[in-house]
Amino acid sequence: MSSNVPISSSSFPAPTPQNTPLSHAPISSGMAMSRPTVPDIDEEGAEELQSMGTTGVQGAMLGMVQGKLAGLVGQSSGYVEGLPVQVRRQVEGLKGLQVKQTELQNQYKRECLELERKYLSLQKPLYARRHAIISGSAEATQDEIAAGEAASLKEDEEYEPITKLREDEEEEDVKGIPTFWSTALRNHPGLAELITERDAEALAYLKDVTLEYLDKEGGPYAGQPGFTITFHWDAAANPFFTNETLTKTYIYNEEVGYAGDFTYDRAVGSPIAWKEEQDLTREWEIKKQRNKNTNRTRLIRKSHPTPSFFNFFSPPVMPDEEALESGELEPEDIEEIEEKLEIDYQVGEDLKEKIIPRAIDYFTGKALEYELIDSDDEDDDEFEDLDEDEEGEFDEDSDSDEDVPTRRKGPPKRGAAAAGSGSNVDPQECKQQ
Repeated sequence: MSSNVPISSSSFPAPTPQNTPLSHAPISSGMAMSRPTVPDIDEEGAEELQSMGTTGVQGAMLGMVQGKLAGLVGQSSGYVEGLPVQVRRQVEGLKGLQVKQTELQNQYKRECLELERKYLSLQKPLYARRHAIISGSAEATQDEIAAGEAASLKEDEEYEPITKLREDEEEEDVKGIPTFWSTALRNHPGLAELITERDAEALAYLKDVTLEYLDKEGGPYAGQPGFTITFHWDAAANPFFTNETLTKTYIYNEEVGYAGDFTYDRAVGSPIAWKEEQDLTREWEIKKQRNKNTNRTRLIRKSHPTPSFFNFFSPPVMPDEEALESGELEPEDIEEIEEKLEIDYQVGEDLKEKIIPRAIDYFTGKALEYELIDSDDEDDDEFEDLDEDEEGEFDEDSDSDEDVPTRRKGPPKRGAAAAGSGSNVDPQECKQQ
């Protein structure tokens, strides 16, 4: 029969990677551990703490603790360093395997990029045909119209083929599809927030948006992965600027990121040749000044930056390492630049992956069914879980949309978004009801 062995309350837990120290301190059970000492607080310090109040003191302590914890991020716990030599050598061997795996991931992503380049070339004749129909230089054939109607009927059983004019409609001599690209861009939730009413007037002269991957040989970015988006304009009729094309180039880093995808290195936009007093990225104001000596007054015009879609062609630039290390920029400034860069890269990616390939879906509004749009007045934070008794307030058998919570209603009816050149598309109108 085994004897009962008393377990001391001061016994230590088994070592784990989290609690194993780098060096084992010889702490004997009989050694009296000294209490931590706190420096005395003079009268001035005591008055300062008292003036801060309980909330202020707690905030100061929280900030101090967070600062200490932030300094520990990325530091080793000492577990790996404490392993036997032979085990540490095996760990280094696994790191070597990871290097080879990363090299294969780089090769895979580059081959995917080449595959995208190949299929973009195959789609170019279709894009050229699309441009001809939009511009009015050609009309859709009967086969193309029939294929489109078949697709519409497949998606909507109530769709009626276009065989005759509506009762309230008169036949007009219209070529192509006016303001096609303006409407498509403004039906994108992200771009809709960037496009102002003044921008919409200029976007009416946008004829086409095309995509090209960077050349492998030749050009300013030869051999670098990335792509260029080109906006084609009706320069002769455009009253805002003289450019026939505006470009935005996105350059990837040579190596893929930790998640296995290409990461953005930088973006470069082309300068805009604005006509006099037509710069949409700036606002002008007239100020009156008075001379202190002669008491005469004069009027001066000053400009200041203003939000505009055309700021897209002047992307933010991340400060270099020297500027970051020198502390010239405040953390808030760096965070603001990072947020702007993130938005800029997301817009470029959406143009490349969504808007250019599926421009017709953004023009008609169909693409909005697949966009994740959160209503401004219906945030998730405003909803709370219902008790079982409260859940009974909704009739599960009701067929009426009026009895269904807003978020459960079906997608909106599709149709060409009527976006005139002088008004901006309200994102609220594009949201799912």
